[in-house]
Amino acid sequence: MSQVHIYDHPLIQHKLSIIRDKNTSVKEFRELVSEIASLMCYEATRDLQTEVIDVETPIGPAKARHLSGKKLAVVPILRAGLGMVDGILKLVPSAKVGHIGLFRDPKTLEPVKYYCKMPNDIANRDVLVLDPMLATGGSASAAITFIKEYGCRHIKLLNLIGAPEGIARMQQDHPDVDIYIAAVDEKLNDHGYIVPGLGDAGDRIFGTK
Repeated sequence: MSQVHIYDHPLIQHKLSIIRDKNTSVKEFRELVSEIASLMCYEATRDLQTEVIDVETPIGPAKARHLSGKKLAVVPILRAGLGMVDGILKLVPSAKVGHIGLFRDPKTLEPVKYYCKMPNDIANRDVLVLDPMLATGGSASAAITFIKEYGCRHIKLLNLIGAPEGIARMQQDHPDVDIYIAAVDEKLNDHGYIVPGLGDAGDRIFGTK
């Protein structure tokens, strides 16, 4: 079973309280989503491998730790996941970025991939999948299934807010993918929105509603 890492850091929780507020402006909402993503990335990359290297400081030689092994890729789920990308790239500017877009078929209700573009070497990278909201878990599960088709085996999911239903779906479909999340709310309403949540993250990031 995958692990669920719930962030209790005061800075994350403070910023989360502001983006929950319906009166927060588009500009502030967008900036805070990026900032929260940066803080979450710090913890989600804690297990990256390092190696000891020799460096020459202005004073003399030193042993220092340097990232080794696999490099990172970030894959936002369009469109709301785009709001988290810059926050990650500020910490890991060398990370490559893939994109995946999904819509729900009105007849089958199954997620359908309408866009997918991945780095050529993504199978050799640790992958962070980004989506602010983990509601039913259908989109996240489908996106990760598509990503695995590229040969990726080291995947983590980063969300700002989730519902128990979405977490359960992810753990059922992808027990090998750990979930990093800033808050787990009460439930989903009849329309599939997280309660209390923060509304539609994509609309609030891009000012489309």
